Amino acid sequence: MTDHWTDRRVLVTGGTGFLGRSVVARFQAAGADVVAPPSSEADLRDPVATDELFAQVRPDTVVHLAARVGGIGYNQIHPAELYLDNLLMGTYVVESARKHDVAKTVLVGTVCSYPKEPPVPFSEDSLWNGYPEETNAPYGLAKLSHLVHAQTVRQQYGQNVIYLIPTNLYGPGDKFNPAVSHVIPALIKKCVEAVESGADHIELWGTGSASREFLYVDDAALGILQASEHYDDPEPVNLGTDHETPIRELAVQIAEVTGFTGELRWDSSKPDGQPRRRVDNTRARESFGFEAGTDFGEGLEATVKWYLANREEAEARTN
Repeated sequence: MTDHWTDRRVLVTGGTGFLGRSVVARFQAAGADVVAPPSSEADLRDPVATDELFAQVRPDTVVHLAARVGGIGYNQIHPAELYLDNLLMGTYVVESARKHDVAKTVLVGTVCSYPKEPPVPFSEDSLWNGYPEETNAPYGLAKLSHLVHAQTVRQQYGQNVIYLIPTNLYGPGDKFNPAVSHVIPALIKKCVEAVESGADHIELWGTGSASREFLYVDDAALGILQASEHYDDPEPVNLGTDHETPIRELAVQIAEVTGFTGELRWDSSKPDGQPRRRVDNTRARESFGFEAGTDFGEGLEATVKWYLANREEAEARTN
């Protein structure tokens, strides 16, 4: 711990969301004065509302987490909204930060921006080597455009903007609403409900052959805090764990944690999404010392425990 954040005002957009709440807690614990308005108080898709927020808060640092996001099913239904809403929010945040002379802006991108099948682990240098996986592409490309914006305003105006790419997040506080949930909360919910109903099987999307890398939400928040303090370069930075889990194995693990002993049936008519996903964490480790510290099994248990204790909130959340 240092006194770097003492008396610094930090604006966290999306600060009431899943990742946002962990980031707010990390910065507050470090001594920062954190402002995290809900979207109902500041529509970041509106340039006037965004500019008014910056004029009112007058932050020293901005951490941009606000995003419209969902799982594969949601992505297929709302591609245009995912593209436009995310594009506008990041664009107006960067522009308002420039106009109000914010000392540092931290943009948090998405692993969905990577090409469909880059070399594994994903190096930051491969971001532009192909089109993203189709179900994620509108969201991924909107977020990737923010990297271009960040690098151009740094070049032209000397604006200090950094760009971070966390891999798939999970943990307590995640979204369990079926309309927007990702794979871990979706599987937990299915297994818990199957145990309660006595079902002898559950049906799962895809073949289970795809793989993902999962980063515990508090570890991601730590990486964002460390980068906000110590990283000042134009190149994007992955935040990951250096560990990859096949979805079929993940389903077995979650079934064990939740106590579901029935059959796992895979529906191959549904998409798997990107075939593999694991990022290279070298740049984060060497640039600002980031290493994820949460054991995956322990993280899953904590997530299930939180869900069981907060089901109404968990299933209602959409951000």
